[in-house]
Amino acid sequence: MATYDKAIESYKKAVTTAASLAASAMLVRGVVNELVPYEVRDLLFSGLGYLRSRMSSQHTVVIEETEGWATNQLYDAARTYLATRINTDMQRLRVSRVDEGKSLMFSMEEGEEMADLHDGAEFRWRLVCRDNPGAGAGNGNGGRSGNGGYRVEVRSFEMSFHKKHKEKAIASYLPYILATAKKIKEQDRTLKIYMNEGESWFAIDLHHPSTFTTLAMDHKMKQSVMDDLERFVKRKEYYKRIGKAWKRGYLLYGPPGTGKSSLIAAMANYLKFDVYDLELTEVNWNSTLRRLLIGMTNRSILVIEDIDCSIDLQQRADEGQDGTKSSPSEDKVTLSGLLNFVDGLWSTSGEERIIIFTTNYKERLDPALLRPGRMDMHIHMGYCCPESFRILASNYHAISDHDRYPEIEELIKEVMVTPAEVAEVLMRNDDTDIALEGLIQFLKAKRSDAKDSKGENVVHEAKEDRKEMMTEQDISGDQNLNDAGKE
Repeated sequence: MATYDKAIESYKKAVTTAASLAASAMLVRGVVNELVPYEVRDLLFSGLGYLRSRMSSQHTVVIEETEGWATNQLYDAARTYLATRINTDMQRLRVSRVDEGKSLMFSMEEGEEMADLHDGAEFRWRLVCRDNPGAGAGNGNGGRSGNGGYRVEVRSFEMSFHKKHKEKAIASYLPYILATAKKIKEQDRTLKIYMNEGESWFAIDLHHPSTFTTLAMDHKMKQSVMDDLERFVKRKEYYKRIGKAWKRGYLLYGPPGTGKSSLIAAMANYLKFDVYDLELTEVNWNSTLRRLLIGMTNRSILVIEDIDCSIDLQQRADEGQDGTKSSPSEDKVTLSGLLNFVDGLWSTSGEERIIIFTTNYKERLDPALLRPGRMDMHIHMGYCCPESFRILASNYHAISDHDRYPEIEELIKEVMVTPAEVAEVLMRNDDTDIALEGLIQFLKAKRSDAKDSKGENVVHEAKEDRKEMMTEQDISGDQNLNDAGKE
């Protein structure tokens, strides 16, 4: 009992002492506020805060969501990076999904903490959310969102670590987060395809499924294109050293239905580049062409399809000295404007760009468009070959071999048939045997038509030769009559 009474008495003394100290502190604070100027108070309090921070072994880096009008790239990178490090055993998590084709994305909830290890150092992360006192007030630009509106809530990450790791945090850890987040976004982002209208680009999601694996194309040519693309994206410093714009030009030519558009989509999916589909007939001036070029992002593919049908590329002699058409009625973009767009001064307005022209008739293009530096690699998209057929059969029927393959491959060697035609026949029936039999009949019919057409051409040529011979005889006879009349 005596022990209990002593404990109670000690507790009372402790409470009395704490209350006395609190009262004294309030009294001192009141006296200081009354007697000490606020400038001195601020200096005093800041000094105390500095001493407290110097005595602490922990440092903290604050990463705000926005910086003035702009989005803080480091905040976005940290959020992307931490999503891959989230422990799902945490008590509170934020989960979201913005695309049906994407997986769930986990992120930290307000007040939650997590630890991350990098190069032997521990970094603790915490998400902080606070109300924005300037929201809707229109003063300054603090707390602005990326589209110019005010955010009601201001979010930030606080990264804490031991002070001995400060150099590692700034020089190694944060750059590592930026690089890792960039790779994650490149792998997961949805590609865009842009179309031009006036001087602006308009985008929609690009979900084209073509890849180099599914592309019906000669293996050696396919591998050559892939190697060229890989070499191109790794040569930033090389292009800078040799003094050339970091771009690459490809000409895809061949009959319709040979896979030119599929190859473009496969290149975009392979590199994770957006596609800008330029419709030249919608561009009225060379200046508009330049503005569209400036509006493109880096790491993108510019495509001009059927370029021989887009503008009159042969009429360079009709252009004035300033690159415009001499005729006032002709207000379309000129060849010289297009060439300057491809490899002139304006082509240096962006980096890591690929330019692709397609045509069904390469011989119709002006040689100025085809030289190296403009179209660096010419890719012939030809008719279906046995190797292409096997890829298509694997795509549409998931087979690598069949007893009808030898007959089909012999027919394909004899007949000019496009991959698009073969694919269409293979899609007509889900039963593999029926589909392959249908393809055999289709190829035989095409071979028969080709022979008939060839025979008609022989007959037609014989008739034309006979007409020419008769015309020559008539001219000779007339000449003889004239000569006889003269005599």
